[in-house]
Amino acid sequence: MVKTELKIKVFGDLVLRKKAKAVAQVTGQTRDTLSRMARLMYDASGIGLAAPQVGISASLIVVDTGSGLYKLVNPRIAKRQGRQVLEEGCLSVPGVCIKVKRAKRVVVKALDENGKSLTVEAEGLLACVFQHEIDHLKGKLIIDYASLIDKIKIRRILAELAERAENEKLPESEAKLCTLQL
Repeated sequence: MVKTELKIKVFGDLVLRKKAKAVAQVTGQTRDTLSRMARLMYDASGIGLAAPQVGISASLIVVDTGSGLYKLVNPRIAKRQGRQVLEEGCLSVPGVCIKVKRAKRVVVKALDENGKSLTVEAEGLLACVFQHEIDHLKGKLIIDYASLIDKIKIRRILAELAERAENEKLPESEAKLCTLQL
C-alpha cells in the first residue's frame, strides 16, 4: 500500500465539518496514522492535531503541550470542571486567533495506540487542547466560538482560506501564523 503524504486541511474543506467515525479496532495502520499525524503536528509547530484536519474521518488525535505526546483513539470528555478563557489558534484556520471559554479541568477517556483503555486528567493548556481536538472530531472549529465582532473581523481571512482550500494552494509555511496553534 502506498502511503500518501498527510497535509493539513484548511477552513473551507468540507472534511473539517463532518463528524469523525469511531475507530472499531486499533491496528498497525491506526498506529502508523497517529505517528504520521504527530510528525506533521511537530513540523507545523502545533500542539495538537485531529484526524479530520488531515482529511481522515477517524476519531484520532495527537497532543503535545510540552509534557509528552498523547496519541488517542476515540477520545471523549468524561468530566469537566471550572472555566478558563484562552486565546486559541488552529492549524486549519491559520491567521485566526479566538478567545474560547472552556473547562479548566477535564478527564479524557480513550484508547491508547495499542488499544488499551486510558484515562487522562488534564488542566489548563492541556485541558484546552484536548477539548479543541475533540471538537474537531465533532466537526466544530474555533470560529464557532467567535463573537459577532470577531466574525466580522475575520470574515475576509475565512473567505480567502475557503477559496484557497478549494484550490488546495495553501503553502505549509502559512500554517504557522498563530502562536498557540492546536
